Amino acid sequence: MRLTPSLELDEFRGQVRSFIADKSPGVKPRAGIRAPEPEQIPDLRAWTAALYDAGYLGAEWPTAYGGTGRADLERAFVVAEELARARAWEPIGAGTLAASALIEFGSEEQKARFLPRIRSAQDIWCQLFSEPGAGSDLASLSTRARQEGGEYVIDGQKVWTTNGQHADVGYLLARTDPDAPKHRGITAFALDMDTPGVDVRPLREITGTSDFNEVFLDGVRVPADRVIGEVGDGWRVANSSLGHERSGVAARGADLLRQLDDLLELAEGSRESGQPVLDDPATRRRIGRLAASVHVADLMSKAAQSRMVHGTEQAADSPLVKIFFSEANLAAAELGVALQGVDGLLVEGDPDVRADGWWQDAFLYARAYTIAGGANEVLRNVVAERALHLPREKR
Repeated sequence: MRLTPSLELDEFRGQVRSFIADKSPGVKPRAGIRAPEPEQIPDLRAWTAALYDAGYLGAEWPTAYGGTGRADLERAFVVAEELARARAWEPIGAGTLAASALIEFGSEEQKARFLPRIRSAQDIWCQLFSEPGAGSDLASLSTRARQEGGEYVIDGQKVWTTNGQHADVGYLLARTDPDAPKHRGITAFALDMDTPGVDVRPLREITGTSDFNEVFLDGVRVPADRVIGEVGDGWRVANSSLGHERSGVAARGADLLRQLDDLLELAEGSRESGQPVLDDPATRRRIGRLAASVHVADLMSKAAQSRMVHGTEQAADSPLVKIFFSEANLAAAELGVALQGVDGLLVEGDPDVRADGWWQDAFLYARAYTIAGGANEVLRNVVAERALHLPREKR
């Protein structure tokens, strides 16, 4: 089933919603961006391939690789919203991010090798950017790549690598010129994750699951033809590909609205000292304040989407959407646990836990959203300096 340009957005939304209902391998059992269990991987590969095959992903790709060659942000936003609303699995891994880099900067050989395998989900990619000393300040990365003949030898450590334990290929940034200014001398690579010297170690988080990994690189040899773009131009490659990752803006608003609906349902069925919790004026005020925050975050998301569609983006758009989303999401999770009273201490697996422990897990995970993708404190500085043009503090 291919997309027909004449379809209006509301018809398209209905088409996407029906596709998800018919084809999705089920809802995500936990909140947030989570790694699946190993036994889920075959179904999720098939689901990712189905989304590409239907044209719901990769529509903007060149026609030679299955796309239309035309970006349609409005439809991309609709797909992201409907996936979030249904709590369906997104495409696993960083394949869409890597594809953006390959399409813009990759060699013809790289495109011919990797793009079809991304569309078929034969390859799951992971993003090997962050390091223990280079998170929000990514340009401070210290993983080194030195050239030896027709290969690069890479040493270093990456961390917070989502789906690293499932990945076939890594989109890696490493420093090839240690004497260059920190935003230069960085090179992007496509790394086969089964290369000798690559050691993936899952991190056990407070949720009890392992969604992230640390990746150790010890004398890893990568052929020179796996450099994406020019040597030393990795910072531009990475920023360009990250700039194409816009659909998440739409997903955030839809996710919050779904949480608000679930929260109201939870509140209607919760009791404290034998009385419905909604009889308490303080509880109603707290829900009201949260509802206002959720709708503000959703409207900010829609305003950012509109500017993206019309090419009038502002420097503050994405940072502010992320800040408002992550803080409203945290408040929703806190309230979801609080509304359960002492039952909020129950965990997944307890026969009396509400919603299979979804709110407790969401509470444990929610703080990560205020840090991942740029800590909110750093993003506030971005807004101040790049959007409001405020002066830096002199020290």
